[in-house]
Amino acid sequence: MKKPEVKAFFDDATYTVSYVVWDPVSREAVVIDPVLDFDSPSGRTQTRSADAIIAFTADRGLSVNWILETHAHADHLTACAYLKRQLGGKTGIGRGIVEVQKTFAGIFNLEPEFTASGEQFDRLFSDNDRFGLGGLSVEVLHTPGHTPACISYLIGDACFVGDTLFMPDFGTARTDFPLGSAATLYRSIQRLLALPGGTRIFVGHDYKAPGRSEFAWETTVADESADNIHVGNGTSEQEFVKMRTERDATLTVPALLLPAIQINIRAGNFPPAENNGTRYLKLPLNAL
Repeated sequence: MKKPEVKAFFDDATYTVSYVVWDPVSREAVVIDPVLDFDSPSGRTQTRSADAIIAFTADRGLSVNWILETHAHADHLTACAYLKRQLGGKTGIGRGIVEVQKTFAGIFNLEPEFTASGEQFDRLFSDNDRFGLGGLSVEVLHTPGHTPACISYLIGDACFVGDTLFMPDFGTARTDFPLGSAATLYRSIQRLLALPGGTRIFVGHDYKAPGRSEFAWETTVADESADNIHVGNGTSEQEFVKMRTERDATLTVPALLLPAIQINIRAGNFPPAENNGTRYLKLPLNAL
């Protein structure tokens, strides 16, 4: 099986891993899950993380064809729109983003002009879609459960799974976001674990599980199947759903959930400016 080249970029602030993946022959590349730096107290963004990706692609002589999202992230803002302006290429995400947009358009009472159709992205991928990357083939696997829009990208012997799986010693992603499902996540994971054992798995985050001294983001299907603390070694769906549901009930809201979702469902674009020329994010409050 053909092997793409992979460069990971770890963002310490959000524990996010972004990837540049390329065909070593043609030098055609994709960027997966890029981060837009965001200072929550000031409401200001920076492009330090994205600029590191731009510098890397220039240094390696890569041509970026796609800027891909595995889902609409709740823990970081995407640099998708910024990278498209700087590098060209098309943006892509799973077709389930439409469900996510419809849900959060209501929660945030977004402007009437906002269209929950996915049109903010250049392409909405369906399960089993394929497209070329030089001499490599990219296959889209619909892997919902964390969110309904989650997809994984299988590129040669490498699979980029977003938040569907974490490193074996950290387990799996939460499923308590709107339209999330522990049972659905379990079945999506079983689909990934059915890939050949040598398939490289690249995860979307790492939180350095207790006892591990370094951050890590690459594992294999075989290691996940044997050692993942949530789904490995033959864990049943019933056991997983019970564990995941109980664990999710103890988790706090991600620090950047509210700003991240508002930007990420727009493919990284900011909301339209208001009549004073300033763009705003909304903060829904509880009723008194």
